[in-house]
Amino acid sequence: MSEEKKGFFSRLKDGLTKTRDNIVHGIDAVFGGFSGIDEDFYEELEEVLIMGDIGVQATEAILEKLRAQVKENHIKEPADCKQFLIRNIVEQMQVGETAYEFEHRQSVVLVIGVNGVGKTTTVGKLAAKLKAQGRRVILAAADTFRAAAGEQLGEWAHRAGVDVIGGSEGSDPASVIYDALSAAKARGADVLLCDTAGRLHNKKNLMEELKKIDRIIDREFPDAHRENLVVLDATTGQNALQQAKEFGEAADLTGIILTKMDGTAKGGIAVAIQSQLQIPVKYIGVGESIDDLQKFDAEQFVNALFDVPKGEGESEEETEEEVWRGIE
Repeated sequence: MSEEKKGFFSRLKDGLTKTRDNIVHGIDAVFGGFSGIDEDFYEELEEVLIMGDIGVQATEAILEKLRAQVKENHIKEPADCKQFLIRNIVEQMQVGETAYEFEHRQSVVLVIGVNGVGKTTTVGKLAAKLKAQGRRVILAAADTFRAAAGEQLGEWAHRAGVDVIGGSEGSDPASVIYDALSAAKARGADVLLCDTAGRLHNKKNLMEELKKIDRIIDREFPDAHRENLVVLDATTGQNALQQAKEFGEAADLTGIILTKMDGTAKGGIAVAIQSQLQIPVKYIGVGESIDDLQKFDAEQFVNALFDVPKGEGESEEETEEEVWRGIE
């Protein structure tokens, strides 16, 4: 199958190669290295999962459940409990039915994160995805600090066929948001997607600005469904978890977008973030093209990670990609 024809599952599986080397090979070594299930077996598994960036809290929850399952099912052989382990990892990552409610309601979506994680590109890809679903989308170019950020978002808006509201470089981001809210209401937009300046999670003034933007949206568009999505770079591992925590203090985070999942050994962070913060990973990105950002599917992710053959659904996925390529 050629690269452009490859389904998202195949690209995800390729992208998780280093993470697979980091986690799955270690797990396989534990299962292959023990003839029985004892405390040493659990300790080895714990070490592999934590070293694979799955995090202490998620690892403890996964193994606590595994211990109970082994006891309940009278399992003696390590190989017989591997599927339980995989299932427990999936359950740590389930997103929930209401995670994508904003796609079906009049919504304001604020996209935040530190510099360099791919916020503007992510906003553009989300705009294209929503437009392909028949939604009326307006973009707010509220990153007025980074040179050419407005131009970059404008290019994405042009590709997706949506309007963009911006301000001059250096202007007040909150005023751009205000103008965009007015335009969204006047034009009957379904979704207002707001790109914001990359801010370091430890810079107090920038985090205060984020709170100001949040207040303006609450005041000017109180009836809108709200989403605050933080974009995190998967390659930064545990640092991404810390960023999410600190952004959560400035804004009520409703979801996480993990970018750069391709080529990182730290893909296990997807499990850690969801388990520890109870904030769902809603989208993951495995490349640069417009269809390389997809809704997060725990089953699909774990199957790709453990190299489980994909089941049904490829035809639907390919159909959606064809729609996206028409936009691109």
